[in-house]
Amino acid sequence: MAWQGVAHAGLTAVITGAGSGIGLACAHVAARRGMKLVLVDVQQQALDIAVSALQAAGATVWGERVDVSNAAQMESLAQVTVQRCGAPHLVFNNAGVGSAGLIWEASAQEWERVLGVNLMGVAHGVRVFTPWMLQAAAADPAYRGHIVNIASMAGLVNAPNLGVYNASKHAVVSLSETLYQDLALVTSQVRASVVCPFFVPTGIAASVQQAGAGAPTPSQATGRVMLEKATAAGKVSADALAQQIFAGLDHGDFYIYSHPQALASVQQRMEDVLQARNPGDPFAHKPALGAQLRKAVGG
Repeated sequence: MAWQGVAHAGLTAVITGAGSGIGLACAHVAARRGMKLVLVDVQQQALDIAVSALQAAGATVWGERVDVSNAAQMESLAQVTVQRCGAPHLVFNNAGVGSAGLIWEASAQEWERVLGVNLMGVAHGVRVFTPWMLQAAAADPAYRGHIVNIASMAGLVNAPNLGVYNASKHAVVSLSETLYQDLALVTSQVRASVVCPFFVPTGIAASVQQAGAGAPTPSQATGRVMLEKATAAGKVSADALAQQIFAGLDHGDFYIYSHPQALASVQQRMEDVLQARNPGDPFAHKPALGAQLRKAVGG
């Protein structure tokens, strides 16, 4: 089922991490299509600003401050949404945080922080909204629903010094692929997609913290700086990516990429897997960057 030809006016979109970045950009595209919006973010100030801006533009929008890693808060969000708008038609599980550093240096609290938001936030979104969407589909043959999970190219490759983040995003890709197959077992009216952005200028670098670990290690500090530079230099904006996401939904795409050219790295990884080769050098085409990272971490 593609969304092309489906009238969006009056449909409801729930978007987590909607106070900035990709989530906010998707909210603006959905608003221009006439959708009602339920914007979700843990940062109250950013959420308030987003809601006010979209209301000023004429959108019907509600804001809900929710920690997506909290199961009870996500369950409450679903109840409030259904009471207010009925079952949503689009659910964007977008909220995410960054992490950097050598994988063994991450504290238990850092693992819990990143997996709590990046993985469990998506899992909760799927868990609390899918049953309502399936119920709506069973009651109305015209109902169409779509769940969009925002992963990352880090969910398809494994760059060094980003291990906790990589693990969380690989899990989101796996969850999303399974969701797609599971939905196909029971309905043709609700579908799923996974978005794998590369470097897009958002606030993800600012979310790189090291929970419970005290002062950052050299690898963690270097990783944050490199992530800041890479995202700031991204040539695909959050607004452009939001347009790509909706175009992908219109065409019924499951995998949606911001930078298709980055798939060369995915192909190399898959060939390593299929041929049982040791993982290739991620800095083969950027040796200076590899040398910089090795020097920074003491290698």
